[in-house]
Amino acid sequence: MRERTVEQHLIRGLDQIGIRCIKFIPDLMKGMPDRIVMLPGGRVIWVELKTDTGHLEPIQKVRHRELEQAGQIVKVVWSIEEADNLIEEIKSTYL
Repeated sequence: MRERTVEQHLIRGLDQIGIRCIKFIPDLMKGMPDRIVMLPGGRVIWVELKTDTGHLEPIQKVRHRELEQAGQIVKVVWSIEEADNLIEEIKSTYL
């Protein structure tokens, strides 16, 4: 399965519950997560999308750690099942 397929599934699922999931394109900072999920109340979840055959690059691990140390939530989604789990977590926790 392609990463893009997982990404599109997540975007559609979040859109169905009224949550925006925007593409994050950092020009000068490699390793940042792919998407920002914008939650009610100004909260966000940073989402890195991978496939089950993918892996996190060392710089991605550093960026994720930096975000978490700053109090941010970072999730890595490896499959459609994990995308569905994240959608359910958002529905039950943040809506």
